[in-house]
Amino acid sequence: MSATPRPAPTTRRRNGERRRGWAWLSATALVTVPLLPVSALTAAPVYADTVESTDDSARVDELRADIDALLEDPSLEGAVSGVVIADPDTGERLYARDADTQLLPASNMKLFSTVAALEVLGTDHTFGTEAVVEEGPDRRGSVTDLYLVGNGDPMLSETDLDALAADVAESGVTTVTGDLYADDTWFDDQRQVADWDPTDEPYAYAAQISALTLAHGERYNTGVTEVEVTAGAEGEPVEVDLGLAEGYMDLDVQAVTGAADSTNTLAVTRPLDTNTISVTGSLPEGSGPVNVVRTVDEPAAFTAHVFERALERHGVEVEGDVDLGAVPEGEGPVVLGDHESPTLEETLVPLLKFSNNMHTEMLVKGIGQEVAGKGTWEAGLAGTEEALTALGVDMDDVRMHDGSGLSRGDRATASSVVDLYTQVRDEPWFDAWHDALPVAGDTDPFVGGTLSGRMGDTAAEGVVSAKTGTLSGVSALSGYVHGADGDELVFSVINNGHAGPAPWGVQDAVATRLAEFAGHTGPVRTLARGGADASTSAPAGSGDLECTWVQAC
Repeated sequence: MSATPRPAPTTRRRNGERRRGWAWLSATALVTVPLLPVSALTAAPVYADTVESTDDSARVDELRADIDALLEDPSLEGAVSGVVIADPDTGERLYARDADTQLLPASNMKLFSTVAALEVLGTDHTFGTEAVVEEGPDRRGSVTDLYLVGNGDPMLSETDLDALAADVAESGVTTVTGDLYADDTWFDDQRQVADWDPTDEPYAYAAQISALTLAHGERYNTGVTEVEVTAGAEGEPVEVDLGLAEGYMDLDVQAVTGAADSTNTLAVTRPLDTNTISVTGSLPEGSGPVNVVRTVDEPAAFTAHVFERALERHGVEVEGDVDLGAVPEGEGPVVLGDHESPTLEETLVPLLKFSNNMHTEMLVKGIGQEVAGKGTWEAGLAGTEEALTALGVDMDDVRMHDGSGLSRGDRATASSVVDLYTQVRDEPWFDAWHDALPVAGDTDPFVGGTLSGRMGDTAAEGVVSAKTGTLSGVSALSGYVHGADGDELVFSVINNGHAGPAPWGVQDAVATRLAEFAGHTGPVRTLARGGADASTSAPAGSGDLECTWVQAC
């Protein structure tokens, strides 16, 4: 257990409370001797016995030596690592390496986008969805066409659609003699950023963007359906359930049930430019069901498909087709039902905790609508950069091709990330943003998020609030370290060009070292050869992507 009680992640000095340098660290503060390189610590403790010191300069020198040693780990061979550690109150830099080198930030780009969203839209902003008609129902309960209109709600659920359908039925409608239209024209019809890898599109982290989209599960992945594959008898085809997309997507099943002792080679995908789920390979007889989440083509049409079934359950028949279409211009439509999303403050929790790309891109297009009346990436990214610049964030070395960091055209520096973290601390919406960041070692996924399996039982547990970022050859960890008396450090570690899995062990060791520097202690840990803590190395299959994207955390 820690010798010093840890503050809750939200405990920090704010709003003009300032101090001078690191003199706040008392003469009895615990410090550590310099570390050996991580790769040498195969059986030795990460941190040796502590000593007392009154020389703050010496302590900072020790910290720098320790970080230098950690960054020499073999897992970073050939990589470029931008690293900055700073005191946000004084601006003092305690450590810097390649601080101003432009690097791919991966999901650290979400920090910039979400800050801009809070500044432009505000914490209480909500997103509406409406069921509308041009004219109310006649005496027989009939309307001609019904429109489901989306305004960028990233958390619209099947339950919400059912409530909207109930509203339509309660308005007196029994029959839609024409068509049911999905109106997602609040955003443009560009579904993905041009330089996203097209081979990612079948997967939930790269779903199509629409102003009308359905969120799946407790983590609110949008534009997807859950596919369940069940083994049959040996030699027989597998059984496939398309979930909510049954009747909306096509199905191509080539997979068979293999012998009970055979290898599972099952593959479930959506071929490019199709709305078909393809199932190939073999699933051993007696295996449990396999559940995967895959994207749909045209999320707005899919949402309307689910809405049509909800209408049917409530006694409303749609005689025509389900299609994409905008509410005709003219006099204001008649609203039969409406749904209001959770606030932006609430929306940020699954977005940042689980690194949700699609939510972020919807916010970017929402910014575009707010500042320019255009729900496009061009308008949204311009509005994002303008808002950040007005906040005092140095954007000179930041390049935003998207809002989420999925684009390999994005660029940021460790300096720019630390500057962002520093500039926003006195904003009125800061607490909402800060509390949506993942918290190291907290096993509650809605607190720990992508850090729920990292840095547990270390000095960093519960006192590091930080955003992760992972793509092939790209990894980042940037955030706050809350000191034992409520003061803070800010840090950013951005690794580009490593050959193996994400160097989470090195990043975690840096964050843990900072937590100890800030007055916390924790159990002695050992690092396995290659830099990964034996208990926090990247789970299988997640070393090239955020762990939440591959259901590894």
